[in-house]
Amino acid sequence: MSDAEPLAIHEVFAYLRVHDTAAALDFYARAFGAKEQFRLTEPSGRIGHAQMQIGPVTIMLSDEYPELGIRGPRSVGETTVTLHIHASDVDRLFEQAVAAGATVLRPLADQFYGERSGTVRDPFGHEWLLGGETEKVSPEEMQRRYTAMFDEA
Repeated sequence: MSDAEPLAIHEVFAYLRVHDTAAALDFYARAFGAKEQFRLTEPSGRIGHAQMQIGPVTIMLSDEYPELGIRGPRSVGETTVTLHIHASDVDRLFEQAVAAGATVLRPLADQFYGERSGTVRDPFGHEWLLGGETEKVSPEEMQRRYTAMFDEA
């Protein structure tokens, strides 16, 4: 590749570390309609790699490998990442996730940025911001509304 040729990024994947990949694949299917693509299972039963698809997006998962420093949020005690799913019917998706076993962290509400959204934590410690568009809002209008929230506080 020459210096003048731009680097092409083809995809970015979320790679989730969980304490039980098989159970996570089942949960994500029930909560978000995920479709398992494949899994690589060791003779011991530990899953070294799995892939699922949620809508058009591929998400990768693996069991924990503490001997390699690979731990999920449940073992560490927290997560610093939130995965955001946009859906045509966020109320239905939210209810589906909670019925599957997700814990509500922030209930659904209409937001200043033109989205109805709420946050859940899955049984494996990952947080999911579930949202759906309620109106088209320009970045300038978002900033105006964001600033107004602080002016009112």
